[in-house]
Amino acid sequence: MHRLYEFIRRHPTLVDGLWALVLLMFSSLWLVTLVTNPDTARSVEQDEARQLASVPIILALCTVVALRRRAPERMLLLATGAGVAEVITGAFPVPANFALLVIVFTNASRNVRWASRFALGGALVAPTVSTLRWPNEGQSVVETVISVVFLTVTFVLAWVMGDSLRTRRAYYAQLEERAARLEREREAQAKVAVAAERARIARELHDVVAHNVSVMVVQADGAAYVMDTAPDQARQALETISGTGRQALSEMRRLLGVLRTGEHSEGGEYVPQPGVEQLADLVEQVRGTGLPVDFRIEGTPRPLPSSVELTAYRIVQEALTNTRKHGGPHVGATVRLTYGADDLTLLAEDDGRGAQHELYEVGGLDGLGQGLIGMRERVGMVGGSLDAGPRPGGGFRISAVLPLKSTV
Repeated sequence: MHRLYEFIRRHPTLVDGLWALVLLMFSSLWLVTLVTNPDTARSVEQDEARQLASVPIILALCTVVALRRRAPERMLLLATGAGVAEVITGAFPVPANFALLVIVFTNASRNVRWASRFALGGALVAPTVSTLRWPNEGQSVVETVISVVFLTVTFVLAWVMGDSLRTRRAYYAQLEERAARLEREREAQAKVAVAAERARIARELHDVVAHNVSVMVVQADGAAYVMDTAPDQARQALETISGTGRQALSEMRRLLGVLRTGEHSEGGEYVPQPGVEQLADLVEQVRGTGLPVDFRIEGTPRPLPSSVELTAYRIVQEALTNTRKHGGPHVGATVRLTYGADDLTLLAEDDGRGAQHELYEVGGLDGLGQGLIGMRERVGMVGGSLDAGPRPGGGFRISAVLPLKSTV
């Protein structure tokens, strides 16, 4: 049954042609029987010309059935012409008149408004015209009215069924269009998510590269300065450069691994993202470059959301990097981490010469939008607030308040 339905769906014109052939055979047999029947032969002979007109009318109506889907509007006009010719010539009604019902249904199921209305008008008029043109002398007036009403209801039901099919098709088409639109929206959301992830990775890479490379540059300059006078200090600086480089490579490897799909690194899983517990190591690393940092934790430490921990770490990292870059000589830094009841307060400031105005404006001094503007984006993602700018009396201050969600 399923194969038959698929065949019919793939070859509608062939199926309609077969039905037209069947209708032609029945109509031909009907006409031959009418001519050869002794009861009607005499009346047929008396008006042979009008009965011969039935032949082209039958052919036209069978053509309507065969091509109703390929050219429904044209077949509607052809059926109308055949019906008018049948009325004018008085040709004897034959089973091919069933094509009138078929073409009414077909045009009602299409989206051509004028054809659907024309078919409805024909459905309302044709039964009455047929009854008046070929009255049944044996019927009473009441029986004639009932016959007209029955035929009219039949034609109107054919139109209603076609119009219902048109409505159902339109509904399914709307559902398909909505599904396609939702699919496009999902694809757009996926692209937005990919762009956001790439932006996050760009910020992470900026933080890693800017911090670690600045440490390596400071240590390299120091090692070159004391290479001849203090070999031990130079060796220590080189060891710091080596350790910092390895740390940078490790973090960059983790970040770039996010861009790979279905691949795994040789070393297994990537290292976890840094948090507040790694701040002490970060401060010690900065102190090793010659920048004194006063680091304190106030309040009672407790587990924090990973997003808050990463944000706090990156803010301190960016602040200390900017201090080394723009603080000038003999600069000192202070970092305060305060655990509150509902938030985590972070203060990072220095007593150097301060930074230029462009550093904390949109875009950042690096021209890539990855400086303090990146801090603002990070803080905004966790629903916090950030205040960054020159400090009264000299230096630069970054203050952030990160709200804490309850962690169980």
